[in-house]
Amino acid sequence: MALVQHSTVSINGLEVFYREAGPQDAPVMLLLHGYPTSSHMFRHLIPALSDQYRVIAPDHIGFGRSSAPSADDFGYTFDALAEVTAAFLEALGITRYTVYVQDYGAPIAWRLALANPRSIEGVISQNGNAYEDGFVPEFWEPIWAYGDNPTEANEAALRPALEREAVEWQYTHGVPDPSTVSPDTWEHDLALLARPGVDRVQLALFADYASNRALYSEVHDWLRTSGVPVLAVWGKNDEIFGPAGATAFDRDAQKPRIELLDGGHFLLESHLDEVARIIRDWRETI
Repeated sequence: MALVQHSTVSINGLEVFYREAGPQDAPVMLLLHGYPTSSHMFRHLIPALSDQYRVIAPDHIGFGRSSAPSADDFGYTFDALAEVTAAFLEALGITRYTVYVQDYGAPIAWRLALANPRSIEGVISQNGNAYEDGFVPEFWEPIWAYGDNPTEANEAALRPALEREAVEWQYTHGVPDPSTVSPDTWEHDLALLARPGVDRVQLALFADYASNRALYSEVHDWLRTSGVPVLAVWGKNDEIFGPAGATAFDRDAQKPRIELLDGGHFLLESHLDEVARIIRDWRETI
């Protein structure tokens, strides 16, 4: 079993927690998690890839074990999360890396890529959107409504997304055998979501999510002009980011590898070995 280190680094007065494994001189893989979780979602993937990569997985501000200042004390936007991530990479001396994105991790990574295009050596997107195609309307309509008009009624429509039923659903929907998903996953997330003030943090990010859509055309240009290798490995039964979000990469990336697996939003919980095998195989071809 690979040795995984758990550390924190101070970034502009904020503590960023991260998990790391692998040789210091190996190619870097940066793992960027989604909502409502943390680097905890990568707890098994990190050792699985650490023989080939220096694998690094930070918790975003407001998530996991990183600092979670109130929404009054920190402007929770995807721009702000990307700025902290860029400063985190600089603090660790990382200038080139492959990025693995899921959910919220995707728009953070796209900002990093647009700010410093040559830093990205490869993209692995696991249910991490870069196209309008991927949005499942039934899930996203209340988020768009809240972003357009953050009324009490629109907030009330979103608050169930912070509660037990919705968080558990994110892990279990679309999984052929839900018994393969550990309940520890959603219990971990729910405990962190229950911290005072974190509900306002998450609502602020829901409100800001539409800002990510405005970047997509620039991301597509970057994919076309950079030739960066892309692997889209996707839970095809995801009812948040549908499989069209994976196949859309074929429009702009140069010969992307697209793998649609019989899983859901948190694919690593049910298909870890298959995802790790695909990543290893993809790495040998780029």
